[in-house]
Amino acid sequence: MATVIENLGKLERKVTLAVPQAEVEQEKQQRLVKLSKTVKMSGFRPGKVPMKMVEKQYGQQVEMEVRFDKAARLFFDITKEQDVKVAGQPRFEVKTEGVADGEVAFDATFEVYPEVKIGDLSGAELVRTKTDITDAEVEKTVDILRKQRVHYHPRGEKGEHGDGDGDVVAKNGDRITADFVGTIDGVEFAGGKAEDFAFVLGEGRMLSEFEAAAVGLKVGESKTFPLTFPEDYHGKEVAGKTAEFKITVKQIEWPHLPEVNEAFATSLGIPGGSLEKMRSDIRDNLEREVKRRTHAMLKDQVMEALLKASELDVPKALVEQDQERLVEMARRDLEQRGMPNAKNMPIPAEMFAQQAERRVKLGLILAEIVKANGLEAKPEQIKAEIEDFAKSYEDPKEVMRWYYGDQQRLAEMEAYVLENNVVNFVCGKAKVTEKAVSFEELTAANEGNGQAA
Repeated sequence: MATVIENLGKLERKVTLAVPQAEVEQEKQQRLVKLSKTVKMSGFRPGKVPMKMVEKQYGQQVEMEVRFDKAARLFFDITKEQDVKVAGQPRFEVKTEGVADGEVAFDATFEVYPEVKIGDLSGAELVRTKTDITDAEVEKTVDILRKQRVHYHPRGEKGEHGDGDGDVVAKNGDRITADFVGTIDGVEFAGGKAEDFAFVLGEGRMLSEFEAAAVGLKVGESKTFPLTFPEDYHGKEVAGKTAEFKITVKQIEWPHLPEVNEAFATSLGIPGGSLEKMRSDIRDNLEREVKRRTHAMLKDQVMEALLKASELDVPKALVEQDQERLVEMARRDLEQRGMPNAKNMPIPAEMFAQQAERRVKLGLILAEIVKANGLEAKPEQIKAEIEDFAKSYEDPKEVMRWYYGDQQRLAEMEAYVLENNVVNFVCGKAKVTEKAVSFEELTAANEGNGQAA
């Protein structure tokens, strides 16, 4: 007669597990004998501790371990035999009432995977953005690459690249080295003083009033000016207050951008310094970036459409497990940022409750839609994606080896391909309209949605 699994609600179940005490005692003794060979006690050599002392010291602990282990194995056998899909880990509680003589019993409470009902997707409305990379985008990227390789020369001093038009006053784009001191009501404040401080005018590293005061000054000149800190300034002690600053310029350097020539292309790793190949590679990289961003935007819409169209109960156990995963991810992130004691930092799991529930819900929906429609990632699809990704690197074959040499990396790419299959499937059911946007609009939209650049 099959063990009865009690239905406690939508997903919660309970089953009573009875284990003969004789079996528990037998395995307990076996474990104690094994333990006695390594246990250490004062006055005895290892392996020579009397069994009575080993049992007195460890008997109760070992017996509980055996009970729970046997209950867990029995639980696994019963759920497997009855084809019960257990979600998360069961909770075992010792049962004291209604237990037959010669037995130990546990109540195992657990959840099962829900039935996932995916509704009609034909009414979902999706927007597929389309962005063409023009010559203008390519040239803007060339300019960005030039600015990343900028080098500076003292204003007014003749050198290999000139003297900065002979002008000696500070302009936007110049790198300024200066001393400054700030006071509020005549008193200096923390962070308001520095010597030989370098910054580039126009980059926005300093507050706008500070940069404006430096523009037009010459080396050796000083200027005193008022500066009002914003109400939301990161330095709480000065936020919203007006300070008086004195700045003294010690050096002014003008920026020299490298010319777009063979030497520049070679510095970017272009064989032979071909400008045509450089621009072609830039275009290819931009088009890959467009593909990634537009796909991310479409995928977000698809996931929202699936959430709206699906009906299911979410197992609490899976949500709790995912909350813990998110907590650990947060700790690792803090650790990578150099936060002290990040591993032990108390992070309440509750703050991830909503995010975890959404992740679990989507995972269950995706699993169901993949299974029902045969959308599993095929080896040739995974290979094609890796090859496409590897194109942006100097040695694509090495990137291929890097992926195929690690099962976790390969699994991540498999998950990406699987999501692509789901996106394509849903797009085939839904109403999809195309919208042309510029590269700048696409970038702004992704940043607004919190997408990684």
